[in-house]
Amino acid sequence: MIIQSKKVSNAAKMYLNHLGLPVRDEWRSQQFYSAYFGFGPATAQEYEDGTVIIRNADGFDLALHPVGHVEPSPAFLHAGFKATEPADVRATMARMEADGVTIVERNDEA
Repeated sequence: MIIQSKKVSNAAKMYLNHLGLPVRDEWRSQQFYSAYFGFGPATAQEYEDGTVIIRNADGFDLALHPVGHVEPSPAFLHAGFKATEPADVRATMARMEADGVTIVERNDEA
């Protein structure tokens, strides 16, 4: 479907408010997103299907859905996180590496 509009009012804007991810280990995934990206473990809500939703300070929800196997993602699929300064991104990546997280791609745009 293609939507064309010459004028977009504030009333017509919609904002992304959650993202659902398939995960093999919900607990490890929850710890990862809490430790590095500000999702609060205290906000965790578990649902009957095993999905756990955690929220960040901006009210964005991350739905972690347990699956037995996670298919490889398409090459371009990615997510971006906002930081105040490029140095904040570098510091987070350094902390991740120190904690044993494998960084699969680097793109230092600053």
